[in-house]
Amino acid sequence: MSRILLPSVALLLLAALSLPASAASSPRPPNFVFILADDLGTPPVAAYGNKFYQTPNIDSLARDGIKFTAAYAACPVCSPTRAALMTGQYPARTRVTDFIAGNLFPFARLTQPDWQKFLPLSASTIAEELVARGYATALFGKWHLARAYTGPDSVAEGPDRQGFQEVFITHKPKTSADPENDAHGVVPTTARALDFLERHRERPFLLYLPHNSIHAPIMAPRALVEKYRARPGSDRPENNPVVGAMMELLDDSVGRVLAKLDALGLRENTVVIFNGDNGGLLKDSGQSPHRGGKAQLHEGGIRVPLLIRWPGVVAAGRVSDVPTSTVDFFPTLLELTGKPAAPSAVIDGVSLASHLRGGAAPARPAIFWHYPHYHANGDGGPAGAVRAGDWKLVEYYEHTVAKTGRSPELYDLRTDPVEAKNLAASDPARVANLLAMLAAHRKATNAQMPTLNPAYDPAKAKQTGGKSSD
Repeated sequence: MSRILLPSVALLLLAALSLPASAASSPRPPNFVFILADDLGTPPVAAYGNKFYQTPNIDSLARDGIKFTAAYAACPVCSPTRAALMTGQYPARTRVTDFIAGNLFPFARLTQPDWQKFLPLSASTIAEELVARGYATALFGKWHLARAYTGPDSVAEGPDRQGFQEVFITHKPKTSADPENDAHGVVPTTARALDFLERHRERPFLLYLPHNSIHAPIMAPRALVEKYRARPGSDRPENNPVVGAMMELLDDSVGRVLAKLDALGLRENTVVIFNGDNGGLLKDSGQSPHRGGKAQLHEGGIRVPLLIRWPGVVAAGRVSDVPTSTVDFFPTLLELTGKPAAPSAVIDGVSLASHLRGGAAPARPAIFWHYPHYHANGDGGPAGAVRAGDWKLVEYYEHTVAKTGRSPELYDLRTDPVEAKNLAASDPARVANLLAMLAAHRKATNAQMPTLNPAYDPAKAKQTGGKSSD
C-alpha cells in the first residue's frame, strides 16, 4: 500500500533528516547548580554527624545523592579556592594564593611573595567554557576575585567579564549591620536564583550561588538564635547558636532552590553541588572532630562538605571516601556536558564524572596545598601540605627557608583522622618522600615562595599592615 504524507508532515520529516546526527540524537546536557557556602567546614552540616545543627534541605542532597567524606578546599582561605574553582588550577599555579587583598606582616620572619591579587581576564573560567557549550550562566553572591572588594574599582575583573552572563554581587556584612534584616544577603541572592531558573528552564544553565554565609561577622535574627541556644549541646565549642541560626537560613535557601527545580520539572537533569570554600573560623566555632580551622592546613581548615545530587545518574545515599579537591570541579563539569576540556588545557584537577556514575576513584598521586602567607588566624606561618593516600604531611616554610620554627608534621589519616599523633620522627623516609613531592609540585606549578625578611623583628612579628577583606 502506498503512503501519502501531508505537505507539512513531509517538510518536518525532511528537516529532521537534514539535521546532523549529533543534533538530532544528542540529549540535552545537564544543568548545574553550584552552591558554595563561605567559611563552612563539615561540622555545621548535620549530614556529617553533628545533630546540633538543623540542615534538612542540605542533608537531602546526601540522602538523594552522594556524600564525600574527604572533600578538600584548594586553600584554607577563600579567594584562592574560588580561583581554583573557576580554573581547575591549584592556587600555586594561578598565584592567587591568599584572600584578596591579603594582609602584610612587615616584621614577620619571612617576606610573603608578591602574589596575584585578582583573577586575570586571560584565565579560562568554567563559566566561559560552558557559555561556549551553549549554557546560560549566572553568579549571584560573592565573587572576591577582583583586585578591589567592592565597586566601582572591582568592576574591571568582575564575573561578567569572566563568562557570567547575569551577575549580582553581594558582600559580607559590616559589624554594624542589623541581624534582623538578612545581614548576609541570603534572601536577594535566592530570589534572583529562582527567577533565573524560571527564565532559563528551556536551555542548559550554570547557576553559581556563592553565599556570604556563614562568614564573620556572624549574626542572625534573635529569635532564631535563641531557638538554637535552647538546644542541647549549645554550650559545646563546636556548637554555636548564631551559626546554627545562620545555617538554618542558608538551608531554607537551598530548600527553595531545590523546590523550584522540582516545580519546573528540572530535577532529573540538574546536577546540584553543595560545597564549602574553606574550614570554619575557630573563634566562631570549633571544627570538631577535625583539628584546626580557617587559615590552617590541618583538616579543620581545608576539609569541607561536598554533596552532589543527580537523580538517575548518581545513586542515592552513596558515601565516598575518595579525596577530592576544588580543582576537580572544572574537569568534572566539562566532562559531564559531553565535551571534556581540551587536551591542551592546563588543569590540575581530575574529573570525578566516572566516579559519580558509580565508577572507581580517579587515579591521582596526591592532593597539594600551597599557602605562603601569614594570617591572623593561622598556625605556624606560611606552609604547604600534601595528602598521598592516607598520609598527610604539613611543611612549614619558616623551617624550610629559615631553618627555624615548626618542623614537618606527618599524619596517618586512616588511623588518626584528628591529626593528634605526629609520626614524622618515627618515619623519616616517608617525610623525605612527601617533602620531595611537595617540592616537585612547587616546581611544576612555578609556585612563589616566601623569603627571609631583613626587617624581621620578633617583638613585632604578629603586627599586620594594610586592610583585610577576608
